[in-house]
Amino acid sequence: MSPSQIRNFAIIAHIDSGKTTLTDRLLETTGTVSPRDWNDRLLDANPIEQERGVTIKLAPVTMNYKLNATSCTLNLIDTPGHVDFSYEVDRSLAACEGALLLIDGTRGIQAQTLSHAHTAVNLGLHLIPVINKIDLDSAHINQCLSELHDVFGFKPAEISLVSAKTGQGIPELLARIVTDIPSPQGVPSGTLRALIFNSTYDEHLGVIAFVRIVDGCLESKLALTTLQTHQIINPKEIGIFTPRRQPCPALIQGQVGYIATGLKNIREVHVGDTITEKLPARRSLSEGGKIDPLPGYQAPQPVVFVDCYPAEATDYSQLLDAVAKLKLSDASLTVQPIHSAALGPGLRLGLLGLFHIDITRERLEREHHLHLTLTSPTVDYQFRPHATYEPWVKVTLITPPAFIGSLMPILTDHRGLYLNIAYLGDQAQLIYSLPLAELISGLIDQIKSASQGYASLDYSFIDPQPVDLVKLDILVHHQPVEALSRLVIRGQAVPLARRLVTKLKEIMPPQQFAVPLQAAIGGQIIARETKPALRKDVTAKLYGGDQTRKDKLLTKQHQGKKLLAQQTASVHLPSRVLTQLATM
Repeated sequence: MSPSQIRNFAIIAHIDSGKTTLTDRLLETTGTVSPRDWNDRLLDANPIEQERGVTIKLAPVTMNYKLNATSCTLNLIDTPGHVDFSYEVDRSLAACEGALLLIDGTRGIQAQTLSHAHTAVNLGLHLIPVINKIDLDSAHINQCLSELHDVFGFKPAEISLVSAKTGQGIPELLARIVTDIPSPQGVPSGTLRALIFNSTYDEHLGVIAFVRIVDGCLESKLALTTLQTHQIINPKEIGIFTPRRQPCPALIQGQVGYIATGLKNIREVHVGDTITEKLPARRSLSEGGKIDPLPGYQAPQPVVFVDCYPAEATDYSQLLDAVAKLKLSDASLTVQPIHSAALGPGLRLGLLGLFHIDITRERLEREHHLHLTLTSPTVDYQFRPHATYEPWVKVTLITPPAFIGSLMPILTDHRGLYLNIAYLGDQAQLIYSLPLAELISGLIDQIKSASQGYASLDYSFIDPQPVDLVKLDILVHHQPVEALSRLVIRGQAVPLARRLVTKLKEIMPPQQFAVPLQAAIGGQIIARETKPALRKDVTAKLYGGDQTRKDKLLTKQHQGKKLLAQQTASVHLPSRVLTQLATM
């Protein structure tokens, strides 16, 4: 096999466009997986992916295909479609020469379709437009053809029509992949340079690096080193994905495969690093010059932050180990140790969105058997000498025009500022700017509800804007509870304060005396509730007599509770109460 017979490509699409089903049909048509090993969503190996029906991690696979008696190797990198995992898509595209731009024939162009397509074009990838779900009665083929022409300039003859469900159009699409996507460029006989585009961990083989061979040839017995961390690697195994790991003696220039490094320290392999031959056997790319590292990737910036605590403080070391292993395959995750007076030691996790938070929590709990408490998500405020700034985003909504009237008031209510409206065929494109904090506070669910699920959303960061923040304190029996204090926007403080004290009154255990529950900004009380005292019927022992005997006992009880309240400095809140309030 020579590099001219290799094609590296990805599939980019909005979520729920049938991307994983298309991948299954490609694997089936090329005979990559035997019938006895077959199951749906084959590349979604994680149980969470299987259950939710969504791809959350990139997954490479090598397919062998013959076109006109010429054998070809097709390396597909399956990518997520959710906006929270766009970084996975960017890494996949950087390892490819082409991409299938998949359009849902029942919905047309959606927000993530535009975003991923622009990324692919900027990287110089060859795009093959594909309209999927043509077997459905609800498919609008002509409308999709028109949108692809209006937005990207594709002619109808350049657009493939397929049904990933039935297999219609798949053989023709495979032929186009071979004829249209260029072969990988590089120096086949040059010094080895391999780009790490993903990694995972195996208990027996250590860190497993997913690599694309850019120059040279990787042999199984070759000693290696990384240019960024200068880590020496003696491979335990190298191979390709079929989609399971399949060992092979060598990977040539242009191939996609893996290196089982044998390293047990997961921090020694970085996504985006370059692997080459070990010094001093390493040769330079040009006589007398040094080996230049490959461009790698720009590290993504976390969008939201959550504080994560183990249910038992003794599980903190297990949490540290679990997050470190998770970070190996999720380069976007940031970690910072923290400590709460109420919840004990924990970690502040930086993630790419609410869905990313949900998936990360579920992976930690299911894969590492942890019981966790997560606080409500926050954004990264910037505190400058004379003002506080909050991150803002430019939001692009693509929706049927019938829902514009419902969506615009929702965006305005979330402090959104109108920027533009345009029409893409039979769909409308709304562009707003708004605070990131509003985006993660239920806005997406409201948009989906108002548009009956038809609107799609994408966003990009713009310059931060000033914000009026205040510190909201929760006082129990006139004493502030540090674990419940938080920064809030002044205009949203009162309704949030009322919800907090009402919830606290509902869930805290009663005391022997009435407990005032207050929310304050500075010294000003803005919300209050009172938790009634735990009352004992002191008149139950009386079997008669006049009312003065009952009044005397009730007065004595009242005075005792009043004295107890005065003598009690603070009221202890159970951890379950703090946990429920911290996640509001």
